[in-house]
Amino acid sequence: MKISGAELFVKALKEEKVDTLFAYPGGQAIDLFNALYGEKDIEVILPRHEQGLAHAADGYARSTGKVGVCLVTSGPGATNLVTGIATANYDSVPMVCFTGQVSTSLIGNDAFQEVDTIGIVRSICKYAVTVRKREDLAEIIKKAFYVARTGKPGVVVVDIPKDIQIALGDDTYPDEINIRGYKPNTDVHHGQIKRALSVLNNAKKPVFLIGGGVNIARANKELTKLVELTGVPVITTIMGKGAIDTEHELYVGNIGIHGCYAANHAISECDVLFSIGTRFNDRITGKIEKFAQNATIIHVDIDTAAISRNIVVDIPIVADAKKAINCLLEKAKPLNISKWVEQIKQWNKTYPIKMNDEGMSPEKIIKSINKIFTKAIITTDVGQNQLWTTQFLTINSKKQLLTSGGLGTMGYGLPAAIGAKIGNPDKDVVTISGDGGMQMNIQELATAVVNELPITICVLNNGYLGNVRQWQEMFYKKHYSHTCLRYRKSCEIACNKPNKNCPEFVPDFVKLAQSYGAKGIRVTKSEDIEKALREAKKEKATPTLIEFIIDRETNVLPIVQPGNPLNEMTLEYKGEE
Repeated sequence: MKISGAELFVKALKEEKVDTLFAYPGGQAIDLFNALYGEKDIEVILPRHEQGLAHAADGYARSTGKVGVCLVTSGPGATNLVTGIATANYDSVPMVCFTGQVSTSLIGNDAFQEVDTIGIVRSICKYAVTVRKREDLAEIIKKAFYVARTGKPGVVVVDIPKDIQIALGDDTYPDEINIRGYKPNTDVHHGQIKRALSVLNNAKKPVFLIGGGVNIARANKELTKLVELTGVPVITTIMGKGAIDTEHELYVGNIGIHGCYAANHAISECDVLFSIGTRFNDRITGKIEKFAQNATIIHVDIDTAAISRNIVVDIPIVADAKKAINCLLEKAKPLNISKWVEQIKQWNKTYPIKMNDEGMSPEKIIKSINKIFTKAIITTDVGQNQLWTTQFLTINSKKQLLTSGGLGTMGYGLPAAIGAKIGNPDKDVVTISGDGGMQMNIQELATAVVNELPITICVLNNGYLGNVRQWQEMFYKKHYSHTCLRYRKSCEIACNKPNKNCPEFVPDFVKLAQSYGAKGIRVTKSEDIEKALREAKKEKATPTLIEFIIDRETNVLPIVQPGNPLNEMTLEYKGEE
């Protein structure tokens, strides 16, 4: 039977069990949308901007474990996806993005809304291809889904020219695909596992360093079993947080620039560092020459290229995190390291992460979220709001954290929450954002309203681009260069002294939320935090935006200053130059 390329596209989505498509129409994708008209098996979500669309698909994929699927038109439709593609790919999120394209006969002629989509995205995705022949369409789509979800997950971009969409051809869709040269390895090298266990069993001060790869592999239960069997304390990266219950007695905390004292010192003093699923990026290593300098380093990662790229390791193990942990469980044994564990606990007790109790602190807000939203998906934006969340949020098997780690994308939180809620309608979804990041994709409030999604949106408003302002305060002599969001043209151009006479913040988040049809609440007193959160939790079909007015110069502490090793941390900051 002969069908159009657009009809085959829809058939392919069904064969891949796609139930949700995040899509924005346009001229060079109109035939694909026409084929979707009246389709009951695939819910099409229409966001208000293509970047929001990509982040929503990302949030859907991270929270469900399914492939997130996008569809946009050519030109600006495709270029608006770029940030979302990079965000997802850096964090190994399985996504397939379909972009419309001008007809093959027009490619290279500067046609209306023509861009070299594949050339633009090639360096920020796992695989990208333009369909040149109608007879290749089915195989290319099959390949796209296979590549996106296998090995180290990532983003695949498929560019479909308009003439391919309307061309008639075979209606068959392959059941399986065999790609020459792409054979991702997930199996475990048992010899390397044996070496790793031999080193671990002789350790006096071992730690597990867990990254996002464990969460991606859904290996949380297996990791917990391994930790409890061996008794080895666990430190996580921001992306690895939640791999083990954050209230588990062997969980230490986050490592890195804003990591806790105990975690950073444990890494600096350990004799065996057993890392699973992390890239050792600069946000967690501090000064590389001093990173775990006394330790034998074992590194498990599914990506061969990630091993010894940033930190040279002693025992590399290329494998899927869950398979590696299961293999370790077969022969691991309890370790006699009680003094080391007690030392780490004492560090945490002596130097806890704690904010000033006065006023409405981010710590109070996030701990109230912990209390009220016990079974939830939490998304964040990027900046201070993200860092405070990763410091104070508790995560267990009933809660999940979604955040942009590798790219650090402002504007991620709200659309990711929308995607997460669509994929998990029975779970509470809360997003935590700053006043800057919230405005990056605030138009997606409309998407939440029209899809009747009762998500809770927490905006921590300090009137600044807070994370950059903090660095300007601490390392640039308080030169608050273009970080004040309450600035007006009539203000002093070099102002670095926020006071009660500063102009009003723009926009009024409460009124703006209400104009979209959402509920808006402003909280200025700490005693009203829980009341506002409970009010939002009661909503069944309407999003609620809660604006929390926090101190304008609140900082994220502790902090490792640029160029310092992890164990040289600023625990308190009182405004000294």
